[in-house]
Amino acid sequence: MPKALPPLTWFRSFEAAARRLSSTAAADEIGLTQSAVSQQIRSLESRLGVVLFHRHPRGLSLTDEGRKLLPQVEAALETLQSAASPYLTEERARHVTVAASISVIEWIISPVLPRFQERHPDTSVRFVSTIWPDEYSALRADVEIRFGSEKQVGRDALPLQPNTLIAVKAPGLSGEFKDLPLIEAVGTSDNWASWSEATGHTIHTPAYFVDSYGLALQLASTGNGVALVNSLVAQNALNAGQVERISHASAPATEGYFLAKQSATPEADAFVSWFLQLIPDTAPERV
Repeated sequence: MPKALPPLTWFRSFEAAARRLSSTAAADEIGLTQSAVSQQIRSLESRLGVVLFHRHPRGLSLTDEGRKLLPQVEAALETLQSAASPYLTEERARHVTVAASISVIEWIISPVLPRFQERHPDTSVRFVSTIWPDEYSALRADVEIRFGSEKQVGRDALPLQPNTLIAVKAPGLSGEFKDLPLIEAVGTSDNWASWSEATGHTIHTPAYFVDSYGLALQLASTGNGVALVNSLVAQNALNAGQVERISHASAPATEGYFLAKQSATPEADAFVSWFLQLIPDTAPERV
């Protein structure tokens, strides 16, 4: 049965001593005491059954066996160093993973994302699109911007404000509200009927149904009708003049957006701080 492989530290001590021809210099290089290096080299010689060094009063010299072993040990250590170097760099790459719906990424974050890069040029952002509450549990995102009811997704999260439903259309779309096509996002508890009940406005049957506020906003911005959307999602589009409100009336939303920070890293802190500046109605002290 073959002998067990000697410990890696023994090979490191041998390689450093062989390169420096001094156990004292080797000890300084690898952070051990001189006696520890000498003992590990002797242990390696004992395990291999050969003498690796000639010991002299003022240093070391390699034996034939030592010269034969050194290139192989150097190659093995270089392979290990190459394999481990991506994980051992002094300055690891800075990044933050953000899980959010396409609506949030496209309409809230994307229009102003260059501002984050200007402030944090060394931090990369990875976006992971999500829709349903159970998708967040399968992710390992640093920051989550969840959508749903407070009971579903509000645990340990900050509710984002404003959280109301507003009716918007493209500025160039003319016509009376009663005559324009209505666009409705399905999959939420709120719809044109609940908005009508809350605001007192009479509505007609929607012409288009979509699966997100973001898509409803996209259809409205290109002149396809009047969309009922969450005011948080619509804010940048309103500021940019892509859409305008058809009425000042708004209704409270049953579901909303919640911010949860899942990692205590400087990059996550920076992203959360920046994001909350985009929505000043939200109280940041609760994060």
